Amino acid sequence: MAIATHPVDEVLPAPKLFTLGLQHVLVMYAGAIAVPLIIGRALALEPRDVAFLISADLFVCGIVSIMQSFGMGRYFGIKLPVMMGVTFASVGPMVSMAVANPGPDGARIIFGAIIGAGAIAILLAPLMSRLLRFFPPVVTGTIILVIGVSLMRVGINWIFGNPVGPTAPRLVNPEHTAWLDSLRGLGTAVPPIPEGLKLAPTVNNPAYASISNIVLSLVVLGVVVGIARFGRGFMSNIAVLVGIIVGGIIAAALGMMDFHKVGEAAWFAPITPFHFGTPVFHVVPIITMTLVMIVVMIESTGMFLALSDMTGKKITPTELSAGLRMDGLGTILGGMFNTFPYTSFSQNVGLVGVTGVRSRFVCVAGGAIMIVLGLIPKMGALVEALPTVVLGGAGVVMFGMVAATGIRILAAVDFKTSRNNLFIVAISLGLSMIPLVAPDFEMWLPHAIEPLIDSGILLAAISSVALNMIFNGAGGSEEDLRAAAMADGGH
Repeated sequence: MAIATHPVDEVLPAPKLFTLGLQHVLVMYAGAIAVPLIIGRALALEPRDVAFLISADLFVCGIVSIMQSFGMGRYFGIKLPVMMGVTFASVGPMVSMAVANPGPDGARIIFGAIIGAGAIAILLAPLMSRLLRFFPPVVTGTIILVIGVSLMRVGINWIFGNPVGPTAPRLVNPEHTAWLDSLRGLGTAVPPIPEGLKLAPTVNNPAYASISNIVLSLVVLGVVVGIARFGRGFMSNIAVLVGIIVGGIIAAALGMMDFHKVGEAAWFAPITPFHFGTPVFHVVPIITMTLVMIVVMIESTGMFLALSDMTGKKITPTELSAGLRMDGLGTILGGMFNTFPYTSFSQNVGLVGVTGVRSRFVCVAGGAIMIVLGLIPKMGALVEALPTVVLGGAGVVMFGMVAATGIRILAAVDFKTSRNNLFIVAISLGLSMIPLVAPDFEMWLPHAIEPLIDSGILLAAISSVALNMIFNGAGGSEEDLRAAAMADGGH
């Protein structure tokens, strides 16, 4: 008598695999390209290098998704329908590192921290079940809320302009610069100009918060809202991606896009490891990214448990550890191939529930599509050419959804009979705002610990875990994580 194949292990016909795999790619695409754009621009890299980061991210997304879904023996891969992508939880610490160390040197520090944290994550994977009790919904909900709130700054700056640089709100008056230069030419006729003297920006910058940019962002936002409201099924799941595409078409029609770099980019090019040179390993950045990886693996645990329920395939502790090890291995590969920490994308977990298709080979096919996209440099160059104002309209939705997911998880927390939970959320949220409101707060603190304290996400994670232990003890469970994952609507 033939043994029935579990739906998770069913190999569908090739055309169906491609179609369903493409669905998974489209659902995650907007989220997948956001992080390399944020970090590439925070590092002040050349446009071609930012485009390379995007291609590298798509490439490694595909490889790690295949390894996670197909499995690599007993020790790596959950063997469930999982699409892997860069976690937004890592953005805050990486932006801090990028701002402190711009350019390729900063990239090498970031990638060194990622590789180190990935290696530690592999070692920690079997121990994660013992850490679940420190992450009840009041903790996970607070952390996810802070991730979304912290990222909103990026989306808003995409719309209006960055606080510094050519799109800063104010510029130095050219007449003032000319006057100061004239003083320098007078020699001993005037007192020496103090070293380091700079003129303050006083002239309003027409490139900041222009009406046309605001209108285009609102159009993108309106398209996303319209499709989310009136679209059905899969179409509503790709509302953000459609909004970006529509915004890109309008921007191109208005002459706001430069396709010069797209034309120069090749149709095919391999993704080379260590593109920016040998990674640099510093202790504090590695510790910082390790804390991020602990949060990521806790979130992944919830995703895997929820996916197990959705697919009807129960996972053992050994299989759960194999899935978490894959988070670590994927992160190591990310650091080697010039990209970032990886985790399971909740959008795609939700798509499994929407479509009812439980075959893990659909995500294997999706991974293969991502690899192909990563090997086409023109795709990365096209994304890099998008005006940030287009991404801003979509970013408000993407990052806002992360914050809203945290609120939805917190909605299940008992605040009526346990006022202590209010203190946990209130204090952690307040501490997370310090780097946003007072970015120079670490001015007199040791420079070495800045990456550790300059991220509101890490401050909230440490605070919420510590306060929860003080007020509630350690009482989280697998059921709590499963419920939080089922409520998670986006990364």
